[in-house]
Amino acid sequence: METSNKYLPADERRLVTVEAVVALAAMQNPSDITTTAIAKHMNLTQGALFRHFPTKDAIWQAVMEWVAERLLARIDRAAEGVASPLAAMQAMFVSHIDFVVEHPGVPRMIFGELQRAEATAAKRMVQTLIGRYAERLRTRIEQGKAMGEIAPEVDTQAAATLFVGTIQGLVMQSMLLGDIQRVKADAPGVYAIYQRGLRGAA
Repeated sequence: METSNKYLPADERRLVTVEAVVALAAMQNPSDITTTAIAKHMNLTQGALFRHFPTKDAIWQAVMEWVAERLLARIDRAAEGVASPLAAMQAMFVSHIDFVVEHPGVPRMIFGELQRAEATAAKRMVQTLIGRYAERLRTRIEQGKAMGEIAPEVDTQAAATLFVGTIQGLVMQSMLLGDIQRVKADAPGVYAIYQRGLRGAA
């Protein structure tokens, strides 16, 4: 990082800190990321870091808020103006996959937070993200039923859950193989199967 980062305004410093954590999470286990490592990555002292975040948990909460804001904005942009609900959902799927490939540390952090036993603010933010995401999907699925694109017997809640779960499964397998780019290659075929299930006899 440039030394000039030491003199950034507070809001920019917080953003740079979040981006530093996302970058570090792409290279190492998120649970091993210390405030010392974050400060070193930013060419700061720990004291300077804690002037903007009182605790490490506060940093993680800010990171999850960053993820939620950007991921939801991205899928919203992808679906904006797309008249076909199925086409809109496919655009959301592709944009989510692209987000993961651009920020490979994000799924590591999300999976890590969801495994924590305690109810942290960051974990609650992830749960909120999933809930808001599912709400968008349920809306599209109901629209698809109304327009005859999706079979009326499709369980809306289950279909929304499967959409998110499909992405999570693809990402997990790519992570296990050590090749996050693999998710882009596998996604089209997997989504085609998902979409056929939605269409049913519609």
